[in-house]
Amino acid sequence: MIIIDDLLTKDEVAQFRKQLASVPFNDGKSTAMGMAAGVKNNGQADAQDSRVQQLANALLSKLGNNPTVISGALPQRIFPPCFNRYSESQTYGYHVDAAIMRIPNTPDVLRSDMSMTIFLTDKDEYEGGELVIQTGFGEQKVKCNAGSAILYPSSSLHKVTPVTKGERIAAITWIQSMVSDQQMRETLFQLDQSIQSLVNAGTAEREQLDGLHHVYHNLVRKFSQV
Repeated sequence: MIIIDDLLTKDEVAQFRKQLASVPFNDGKSTAMGMAAGVKNNGQADAQDSRVQQLANALLSKLGNNPTVISGALPQRIFPPCFNRYSESQTYGYHVDAAIMRIPNTPDVLRSDMSMTIFLTDKDEYEGGELVIQTGFGEQKVKCNAGSAILYPSSSLHKVTPVTKGERIAAITWIQSMVSDQQMRETLFQLDQSIQSLVNAGTAEREQLDGLHHVYHNLVRKFSQV
C-alpha cells in the first residue's frame, strides 16, 4: 500500500466538492459487477454527466503527472475516475475488484492491477467509513485527509465500513500497470524511491546514480508488457 499525501491541493478539493454538490448521483449498485453488487450501498456520480466527465479528466491529468503514482504503479492505462458518496449507514462490504474492466464508451478493456482511492472529505468530517484492506499482515484500516490518496493491489479483498455520522466523498480508479507482476512492481518502487532519496540527499556520486538507473531501467525493460 502506498499513501500519497496532498495529491490534490485544498483549493482543488474545494473545486471538486463544489462541482460534485450539483451533479446527479445514482445508486452505486448499478455499477457493481458480480457478487460486489450484493454488498454495495452507496451513491455514485452519474458518469454520463458532462460535468462528472470533466472532473474525471481533471483528476486523470493529476494522476498522470504525479511522480509517486508513476513510480508506484508504472501506469499503462488508468480507468476514468468514479466519484462516490457514503451517507449515514451506507457501506460497501468485502469484495475484490473485477480483474478486467471495459473502459466506458470505448471497445478497450483494462486489467486492474492497482486500485486507488482519493479522499475528498477530511477524516474528521465523518465517523466510520474506513477503507479496510486485507493484507498478508492482517487488516489495514485507512482514513486519510481530503486530497490524499491510497494506492493498493486490486487483488486485495477490501471494504468500506458503515458511515455512522456525516458524509464520505471520494474518487476511485483502477490502473493497468506496464509491469503486471506485483512483487516486481514493489521492488521497482522501492528501488526508484531509494534512487530519488539519494538524488535529494546529494550524497551519491554521479557514477553510482548512473549505475542504479541502469539497473532500474533494465528491470523495467525486462518485465514491462507494452
